[in-house]
Amino acid sequence: MLVAALCAWVLASEASAAPWIIGNPGQHPDYFFEAEPHLMIVPFDVEPGAGFRGSFEIVDNGFIPSLNNTVAIGFGIDVTGKHLRVPAALQWNFWLTKRWSVFVEPGAVLPEAKKKFKPKPSVAVGGRFHFSDTFALTLRAGHQDSSVGLSFLL
Repeated sequence: MLVAALCAWVLASEASAAPWIIGNPGQHPDYFFEAEPHLMIVPFDVEPGAGFRGSFEIVDNGFIPSLNNTVAIGFGIDVTGKHLRVPAALQWNFWLTKRWSVFVEPGAVLPEAKKKFKPKPSVAVGGRFHFSDTFALTLRAGHQDSSVGLSFLL
C-alpha cells in the first residue's frame, strides 16, 4: 500500500509539470482499438484473477466537442478462482496531458453461466499513465471489480 502511494505521488508530480491538453480536442493518440490484459481485484474475493478488455473507439471527438475526449465500447472476460464474468461497458475517455488520461465506464457484467443469466449493473473509473502513444499502465476501480493492467492502443 505504501509503495502504491509513493508511485502515485511520483507520477502525479510529473503530471503537474506537463502541459494540459484537455481543452485541445483531437490531441490524443490516434487509435481504433485498445487491448488491455489485466490483473483483477474483486472486493471480498480472496483469490486473485486475470482478464482482458477490448475497447473499440466509436467517437473520436466525444460527447463534449470542446474537450479532448473519446468514446469507446468495450467487452471482456474476467476470471478468478471463484468467478467468471463478462463485462460490457461504454468507456468515456478524457485526455488530460500527453502522459495522463482518465475514463468513466458505465456498463453491465454477465455472471458465469451456472447462475441465473441476469446482467448486473457496473460502473468504474480509471486512469492511464501513457509511456508512449501506444502503451500505458491502466488502473480501474469500480463496483463489481477493480484491475491493474497494460493498455495497447492500436
